[in-house]
Amino acid sequence: MNDKIKINLQIADSNYPLTIERKDEAMVREAAKQVNNRLNAYRERYKNLGSEKIIAMVAYQFSYEKLQLLERNDTGPYTAKMEELTELLENCFKEE
Repeated sequence: MNDKIKINLQIADSNYPLTIERKDEAMVREAAKQVNNRLNAYRERYKNLGSEKIIAMVAYQFSYEKLQLLERNDTGPYTAKMEELTELLENCFKEE
């Protein structure tokens, strides 16, 4: 059974037909809503800028926020510490 659906999203005054997984529909629509909300906020605040610059600012803002989240969720330091502690424990058990 194919669980894909076709939807139309309107982003920045343009329509985008998409085929997506049914389970992803709410998230896809929410993402488009967030983009449109930010576009409208920038349009209101920077009335003298063209659409292309405003879209670039929105893309930058989302990208920056994603990088912040990735950095905050970086488990590298914890993984390194766990490996160090595991090695210490293994050495202790070898000595016994």
